[in-house]
Amino acid sequence: MSSEGRPAPDAVRTVAVIGTGVIGGGWVAHFLRTGYDVVAWDPGHDAAQRLSGLLDTAWPALERLGLHEGASRDRLRFTDDLENAVAEADFVQESSPEVLPAKVALLAAIDAGTRPGVVVGSSTSGFSMSDMAVGCATPGRFVVGHPFNPPYLIPLVEVVGGPGTDPGTLVWAEDFYTLTGKVCLTLDHEVPGFVGNRLQEALWREALHMIDSGQATVQQIEDSIVYGPGLRWALMGPILTFHLAGGPGGMAHMLDHFGPALLEPWTRLDSPSLTPELRDRVVSGAEKAAAGRTMPELQQRRDAFLVDLLLLREEHRALDG
Repeated sequence: MSSEGRPAPDAVRTVAVIGTGVIGGGWVAHFLRTGYDVVAWDPGHDAAQRLSGLLDTAWPALERLGLHEGASRDRLRFTDDLENAVAEADFVQESSPEVLPAKVALLAAIDAGTRPGVVVGSSTSGFSMSDMAVGCATPGRFVVGHPFNPPYLIPLVEVVGGPGTDPGTLVWAEDFYTLTGKVCLTLDHEVPGFVGNRLQEALWREALHMIDSGQATVQQIEDSIVYGPGLRWALMGPILTFHLAGGPGGMAHMLDHFGPALLEPWTRLDSPSLTPELRDRVVSGAEKAAAGRTMPELQQRRDAFLVDLLLLREEHRALDG
């Protein structure tokens, strides 16, 4: 144990995952793949069975990607007792629904039941730790560890503390997530909506506006990203993509030449009203784009593609030296 009463990041053996829905279940798969003992808790009806089904779907992709030494689904234990779930944990990942009063109460209960010093990460996608840790007796050990779906394949995790988070907790969390194969985006201060979500939401708002106005269908929006910018973004983000678009002059030429276009009234980043009509249009368009494939079939197709893409990225990283 360190002077703070917590294990070193590379000494973690048992991870508690609190909440096992799509995100929490994805964390379970990730930690099992990377060789940890996992204790899972979720009060939902048939939660254990749903988690088992998620692992059934995810595990073939993880085997293709490569299991770490000691990785096994047999290292999962499901419990219906929260205190039992966190009692012996070396790290806790909370992934409960995005309801602030429930989050506050749950984090306080985790704080009360977890050994002193053990770091607790929250998967929240919208709340700040400032708001969530108000009921915790020891807020210094709490940090946001916001993943992207599915957590067992998408490497990025955004790490940020609140004003009560100890600086050492942020360092520890970044080190631990990195050891498990994550790519950490550690923020210096709280950002409403985080970084990745803010960018996703801008695109999402534009999509809803175009669907609502009849300018584009769901399928056209899907194709515009899948066969357009999405291909580039798998290797380079929007900034470096536009740097390349500037040719020999790079970003400077890009801004000088195309900067005036930023004043064009193309975008409408305010949210459209989610009317019943818009909701139905988006739902029917999504179902049409799914082309009759079930959710497990779509998940398996997505996972197989992501594994191929991750392996390809590894080849290109090796070329970078």
